[in-house]
Amino acid sequence: MPKITFLPNEDICPEGATIEVAKGTSICRAALDSGISIEHACELSCACTTCHVYVKEGLDSLSDATDDEDDYLDKAWGLQSNSRLSCQAIVADEDLIVEIPKYTINHASERHS
Repeated sequence: MPKITFLPNEDICPEGATIEVAKGTSICRAALDSGISIEHACELSCACTTCHVYVKEGLDSLSDATDDEDDYLDKAWGLQSNSRLSCQAIVADEDLIVEIPKYTINHASERHS
């Protein structure tokens, strides 16, 4: 099974984490299922940017971004060339290294689980 390594994030995952994930799972779902409380204000429906992440390694192995995802990413805080909405980034066979940005466009945390 592929692994996702989440780099430390002061608020969400202070120690960082490495988790195994089944192929075909989104990065966001994998994080949530492992107790990493990544923002997801739209409940994983590709209707916001709160689950925005940077994929530091393994970006090319993920499912392609849809036009909807690209449109929302344009609104994300701190957009980079390796940005993805974690609710839409589907894990394939390759291990990933993911960074959760310090900020989102949300003014108040939803803190869903």
